[in-house]
Amino acid sequence: MIGRALVASVLALQVPLVPAAVREACDPPRGTMQSSESWAQKRLDPRRVWSLSTGAGVRVAIIDSGVDLRHPQIRLAGRADLTGTGYQDCVGHGTAVAGIIGAQYMQGVLFYGMAPGARLLSYKQTNSERDGDPGLLVKAIKSAADQGAKVINVSIATPDQPALRAAVEYALAKDAVIVAAAGNVRKEDGTPIPAYPAAYEGVLAVGAAGPNGALAEFSNVKTPVAVLGPGQGITATWPGSAYYKDLDGTSYSAPYVAGVAALVRARFPSLDQAQVRQRIIATADGATGGGKGAGMINPMQAVSAVLPYEPANAPVVAPPPPSPLPADAVAKVPPVDQDAIDLALLIAGSALGLTLLVAVARIMIPMGRRRGWRPGHSE
Repeated sequence: MIGRALVASVLALQVPLVPAAVREACDPPRGTMQSSESWAQKRLDPRRVWSLSTGAGVRVAIIDSGVDLRHPQIRLAGRADLTGTGYQDCVGHGTAVAGIIGAQYMQGVLFYGMAPGARLLSYKQTNSERDGDPGLLVKAIKSAADQGAKVINVSIATPDQPALRAAVEYALAKDAVIVAAAGNVRKEDGTPIPAYPAAYEGVLAVGAAGPNGALAEFSNVKTPVAVLGPGQGITATWPGSAYYKDLDGTSYSAPYVAGVAALVRARFPSLDQAQVRQRIIATADGATGGGKGAGMINPMQAVSAVLPYEPANAPVVAPPPPSPLPADAVAKVPPVDQDAIDLALLIAGSALGLTLLVAVARIMIPMGRRRGWRPGHSE
């Protein structure tokens, strides 16, 4: 059975006292105890990739509503509560995101994450269905970068602000791949505007696609989308050791891409964050039209494609060709011995002549005996 204990070294943030009123209000929607294999899992097929990479050792920061540790498929390498409301996930969103990225594979369970070998770090930035305090988002991004997170998942959309831009630039300089949701367009929102941090340069912005591969109608086309991830009719882990079905939103597309980023970072440790982002974009399944970017992510291509413009020191995915054999590895053919050939032909000819002589003798001798060795005569 999968253990639930945290790694001894957790994020260096103090645990606040949680008021009783807050604890009582923590009541996420009820999930189901039955898991299912969604179209997203069938389409991306992460198990096929695990022979090449599971994302082993890559730190992935999840800036969200917290993560429920009671779920048997979720392991955390560290956690931090920035809200002052405790670590528990009172929304369910953070637990779903964590599962999409790195839920452990369990025999008989149909749901599993993209990169089960990744080391998940949970930063609780909100305690409601809203996006929470942008100031806490800034703090979480910087803290994750300082803790060595190589992938940072931000399923949050806010307006542009200098502090957030600076935090993104700080994390990128620390070689973190920042994956962010492109944002959802709601009817009450009016005219869509770019969502941040997804719209910042250097961020891997993710739009949402449905089961038919088409862009989801709610996916924000004003944000400069880099790639698409599954974001409609999603199944994921949920608080209470449960699962939730039919989840929609670009905030659920982003963790699929974050999982692929972890797979790539483990497979190609010499690539920097910009090169990892470029590889994910270059290997996506091509698409056309606004809001689609390079198309749907392709995990297998992302970890196996050989890209000619990558640095020479990047690991070679295909097995290297065998080295040339040394000159003396194969014995040379000896020169032709003509005398031996002539002798063999002479012996063979003599044997054939002797054989013919014996055959003639076997015919003629009996005939001579019958005539008393008298010469024959013609009539």
